[in-house]
Amino acid sequence: MMPIDDLLAAVSEPACVRALQIIWDGDEHCVCELMDRLGATQSRMSRHMARLKAAGLLTDRRDAQWVRYRRNPDLSAQWQAIVDAVLATLPPLLPAQCQKKAA
Repeated sequence: MMPIDDLLAAVSEPACVRALQIIWDGDEHCVCELMDRLGATQSRMSRHMARLKAAGLLTDRRDAQWVRYRRNPDLSAQWQAIVDAVLATLPPLLPAQCQKKAA
């Protein structure tokens, strides 16, 4: 298990938590969708995704020019519960506008 500091640092950043809110549904999400829904640039979104991946919260896969992120299926139940508790405090996000869905 990774250090708790990594998890807490990741969920202390508002944009990271909003990205988790989208990804936590269990589906894959492309960077274009995250950028669109969060109003973030590609470079900013990449930094946030790198932080979440380094904390062990996400996995990714390349699909042509797109990178798709999903919740880490190997995340411990305790860490999932922490993220679930943080996400439960947030208001809902607007629906996706991006048309590039996982194949």
